[in-house]
Amino acid sequence: MKNVLDILDIKKIIPHRYPFLLLDKITELEPAKKIIALKNVTINENFFNGHFPEKPVMPGVLIIEAMAQAAAVFAAKSVDGDIGDKIIYFMSIENAHFRKPVVPGDSLYLHVEQVQARRNVWKMSGEAKVDGIRVADALFSAMLA
Repeated sequence: MKNVLDILDIKKIIPHRYPFLLLDKITELEPAKKIIALKNVTINENFFNGHFPEKPVMPGVLIIEAMAQAAAVFAAKSVDGDIGDKIIYFMSIENAHFRKPVVPGDSLYLHVEQVQARRNVWKMSGEAKVDGIRVADALFSAMLA
């Protein structure tokens, strides 16, 4: 099922704001199954000033953070009812791999799937892709608190 959310919808769900909001759009959402989010990477990102000025590369930790933000939207949309003032927190990152640099001009698609869910804790797998090619992946956990 397609369930597209724009940036205004995303800002209603997660608390992140500029310069740390790393999602532009949710292109697909199946609660309790998967989410696909988009991050358009531009030269205007503030982290490119120092990483690296002569050859800009998106830091791997921010790719993982973008996956985590997509996972937070996914988790919020997968629970019954409104999460209210609660926040979804990152708990762990496992087996993170960075396979190819992400550079200005890339459209970074974040694919996150639920591996396991118990009450207010989720385990998820994530893949980041550019032009259909996997550039990073990880397993991670999050909780609603």
